[in-house]
Amino acid sequence: MKFLVDFFPVLLFFIVYKFYTDIPVQVVTSINALSFLSLTAGEPTDAIFLATAAAIVASFAQVSLFWLKHRRFEKMHVISLTLITVFGGATLAFQDPVFIKWKPTILNGLFALAFIASQYIGNKTLAQRMMGHAVSVPATIWRRINLAWGAFFLFSGLVNIYVAYSFSEEIWVNFKLFGLLGLTLIFVFAQAFYLAQFMERGSDQQPN
Repeated sequence: MKFLVDFFPVLLFFIVYKFYTDIPVQVVTSINALSFLSLTAGEPTDAIFLATAAAIVASFAQVSLFWLKHRRFEKMHVISLTLITVFGGATLAFQDPVFIKWKPTILNGLFALAFIASQYIGNKTLAQRMMGHAVSVPATIWRRINLAWGAFFLFSGLVNIYVAYSFSEEIWVNFKLFGLLGLTLIFVFAQAFYLAQFMERGSDQQPN
């Protein structure tokens, strides 16, 4: 359930983009009347703008509903909301999709910076703080895992902007959902396999 909540804005962005040309004229006209958008029904080039607006609204809903349920904010949700508001707002204001295409790269870059910085700040790395309650392995392994997360987010950000500039907008939208999600799942499974080796040995044994 949490997985769906975390990916809700991205999923809604994808759905609105893919089905924009099927939205009735009356609905698009109503959206224009209720917002500052100037969409043309059935015009494929306008799909990115409605999808961006939908993602902004979804991010606000995500943060609000999480607070109503838990009476606290999820840092990742707040950071994502801030970036989607800034970069998505710029996309709508300037009618230029390049801003929203940079948003995943900036977000992944911030995550990479946070993980790498935690290698040198504090007694525990960010990876250990996030997963240490569920997994017990030597500190050396946590540092490796933490650095791997930093490298992964940096790599994901670079791949995103490469796809955005090298391929069509539609391919980038597909990659934004399926590509980045697929890369994340592969990395998580690889991490679990790596951690399992040391969990079997016992956390008191040092790695080679």
